[in-house]
Amino acid sequence: MEQYSKRFPQEKVYLHLDKDYYAAGETMWFKAYVLLQGQPSLSATNLYVELVDKSGNVVSKKLISIGGATGSGAFELPDNFKAGQYQVRAYTAWMLNFDSEYLFYKNIEIFDPAKPIGPTPKAPATDFAVNFFPEGGNLIAGVAGRVAFKAIDQHGYPQEVNGIIQNLKGETVALVKTTRDGMGMFDLTPAAGETYKALIQTSKGQQKTILLPVVKTSGVGLKVFNKGTRIFYQTLPATKDNPVYNNMMIVAQMQQHIVYKAKLNAAEGQMSGFIPTKELPSGIVQLTIFNAEGLPMAERLAFVRKNDFLAMTLQNVAVNTQPRQKNTLEIKIPDTMLTSLSVSITDADNIVKDQDENNIVSNLLLTSDLKGYIANPAQYFKDMDPATLQGLDLIMMTNGWRRFSWEKILHNYMPDIKYPYEQGLLLKGVATTNKGAAALANGKVDFILKQPIDTSTAFSSVTTNDKGEFAVDRLQFVDTINVFYRANDPNKAWKDVNVKFEPHFFEKKEAVTLPYPFRTTVEIEHRVLTTYLSTVAENTAVTRSIANKPIFLKEVNVREKRLSKTESVEQRYATGMFNAGDGYAFDLTRDEAGSLSIFQYLQSKVPGLSINLTDPNGPALNWRGGPPVLFLNEMPTNISMLSNINIGDVAFIKVLRPTFVGGFGGSSGAIAVYTRKGGDSKADVDTRGFEKYRKGGYNIVKEFYAPDYTVRKEIHILQDKRLTLYWNPNLIADSLTHTAKVSFYNNDFTRRFRIVVEGMGEDGSVGRTEQLLQ
Repeated sequence: MEQYSKRFPQEKVYLHLDKDYYAAGETMWFKAYVLLQGQPSLSATNLYVELVDKSGNVVSKKLISIGGATGSGAFELPDNFKAGQYQVRAYTAWMLNFDSEYLFYKNIEIFDPAKPIGPTPKAPATDFAVNFFPEGGNLIAGVAGRVAFKAIDQHGYPQEVNGIIQNLKGETVALVKTTRDGMGMFDLTPAAGETYKALIQTSKGQQKTILLPVVKTSGVGLKVFNKGTRIFYQTLPATKDNPVYNNMMIVAQMQQHIVYKAKLNAAEGQMSGFIPTKELPSGIVQLTIFNAEGLPMAERLAFVRKNDFLAMTLQNVAVNTQPRQKNTLEIKIPDTMLTSLSVSITDADNIVKDQDENNIVSNLLLTSDLKGYIANPAQYFKDMDPATLQGLDLIMMTNGWRRFSWEKILHNYMPDIKYPYEQGLLLKGVATTNKGAAALANGKVDFILKQPIDTSTAFSSVTTNDKGEFAVDRLQFVDTINVFYRANDPNKAWKDVNVKFEPHFFEKKEAVTLPYPFRTTVEIEHRVLTTYLSTVAENTAVTRSIANKPIFLKEVNVREKRLSKTESVEQRYATGMFNAGDGYAFDLTRDEAGSLSIFQYLQSKVPGLSINLTDPNGPALNWRGGPPVLFLNEMPTNISMLSNINIGDVAFIKVLRPTFVGGFGGSSGAIAVYTRKGGDSKADVDTRGFEKYRKGGYNIVKEFYAPDYTVRKEIHILQDKRLTLYWNPNLIADSLTHTAKVSFYNNDFTRRFRIVVEGMGEDGSVGRTEQLLQ
């Protein structure tokens, strides 16, 4: 298990979207959270997000830059976007090595504002199925056990049923009745040689006879009683005197770590015990009984439910629902940790909540580890009532574990790693000579990387291996860059050298198979839907009107105070929290650096920042007890990447004090390096003799538009029909007060606001709060 955990750590992705459904012409905003083994995945750099239609066609896709375990982006749905059911799917390359059910999926209905018809109606249930799950895995002769069951219709939705269990003589031995979402449980002591059948009918009178699993004469039963502070287990062997039951072991694992193990011996009466849960976090525990040969004999899942979610409370709420009035509120978070938060505020009357809710807590702690569809999983985390916890235990008994198979691990059948763990963007290919007949072995390929957006330039050079293959990794750039390349043959034996780049899997067009069925779950009244769609149509017209207006440059007020050169360069390069952050700024656009590298330039320039250039592993940085976080053009980067940048291509460096938090920046500050843009560039680099290749990079993050009505602007004469009033995927809490302030202006009509805050702490804890404001 330990070996498996180290070689194949679990990565999970969750997306927080601003709404549960959309219409053509709107923007679908999302924030991504990435975890590795239950902790923020600080090493993750690339996230792939796709919008997939019912035929499995990817209609839109985004490559998102991840830093500090989070990232954000948006899908802009054009006015003519085809209405229907879609799925949003998100994953890292590493996740593709495992079962495709591990990826993140969310069903989304997209409407046509011109056709105010309801969501695709649920087809009536014409058939149903019932599956039976004996606790521990098997019905064992003479062993009293519990049998859980789950009834679903042909669409996979929960189905209410009732009925009886009969033996071969036609005697009723148990009653069947669903208690929650198609699930239920009954007690049964199977007899040897007996066959049991269930006579089941639905609330609509449909009937079926279903055979229960075959009764086994050997094996062990496993009963689990989840007491909260500890989990009691009881092992029940088929016979007392068989020596095979004297040398067993029970093992409990959580997040691929063994949390409990004990020997079981029927002859000595060692067949039960308690698993303490005091030190365990919330999540699924898998209990397995193994025989002496290491083969699983019985298995059961249990859920450890703690009050360890990221606590978030709203305070100092000032609501004004009059048109275009200001609203403010604060989000209080624990004062012991760094957090990353995303906030969505929508019109509560036009945007109906999905009843089949799967939020950040239920997704990351429950559904991402289980097989099969679970109806409204968020309901199992809303409180700690006994009925809620009993429902959660029924989920444990009726949904299989899917993260790995003990049999495969024990026989060393390990996953086939086709996709390496990505670090930044990769440029790879093969160089050949003699018209492609021979590989360019141990040759050299030179690159000039030019970014059209800001005309910045970077250089790289790489040697080919004996097969002519080359790779430049850890690249960081947005949009599309022009790659100018030239290969050199050291032997000069062949004059022609050909370079062929290998496309990345995300650049290929492939149909997608989706393991999750498309489900229409948002039930919207016709009146609400009609109002919503007409509002979207009006808002789209307003947006189009703004886009068609001439763009006026910002008004310039001449003040007495003149901006220093460094300040003006900072305003041109640094944005958002990088601009606002407190620190030291260095303008290299006019000064000759006189240094060989960025780290040599920074040496002794920042009080308290230690830079050791003699370290054999490369420059070693330390500030207030730890290494600062590194950014290149405001994208997360690393020491080796910054070490390879020519100092002459650097325009501006900002060293932010240790209070800076970008994602999970840590408490040792940050160094942000900016390469030169147009106007600050030195003489253009000569690319003669080089060939050109275009390479796609990270998507540029669109900014959410929120008007400020304290400032008079010409566009404010237009109607304000926004339905998402506020979206912030990177809400930063103040490090002293541990509160995050939110302020937004109402549109022209909203009377009730729904605020949803989701977030993750630096310890991997996740949390959510939702409130109606009116």
